[in-house]
Amino acid sequence: MARSKEFDPDVALRRALELFWERGYEATSMADLVARLGVARASIYGTFGGKRELYLKALELYVADRNVVESLSQPGPALPAVRSFLESYVAECLADELRRGCMVVNTAVEFGARDAAVSRKVAWSWAELETALAAALVRARAQGEIPAGKDPHALARFLLVLLQGVRVLGRADPDPRRLRDAVDQAMKAIEIQE
Repeated sequence: MARSKEFDPDVALRRALELFWERGYEATSMADLVARLGVARASIYGTFGGKRELYLKALELYVADRNVVESLSQPGPALPAVRSFLESYVAECLADELRRGCMVVNTAVEFGARDAAVSRKVAWSWAELETALAAALVRARAQGEIPAGKDPHALARFLLVLLQGVRVLGRADPDPRRLRDAVDQAMKAIEIQE
């Protein structure tokens, strides 16, 4: 008869996410995972595979928790939603006392392009964010909130890069004025100037 699991895999995965987010992949050992998860090494391997597989699952959970599409697809004027979304990134950075930054950005910096599976997950996350921003900006252009000649997809790429920069600066030097000014300037570049 098979033994039942003596731990909740969802709770263990969330704890692993927190640990990887705080320390990164390389700085997190299996001993660290055993201690944080409160689960035997053999149970971690049996449930999740190795450390790399657990990291990939934790990264997927982080991305799923972000749910960027919902906040950018609310009915009504689109530009206030875009501004609010950008400001939420700044607010998160300023509130993050541990200066963890964004796990996706941290992953991209730590792994670079040396792991194809990790690179695909990072690229997918950024593509999802870019698509959500582009959809909001297409709506904004249709509603007359941005000039007809502006390319919503190019603007979405611009905002994607801005947001990743906000995350990096938020981790290294979260100067509120610098981050808020960046959002203000980005919105001025997008909006119709009176």
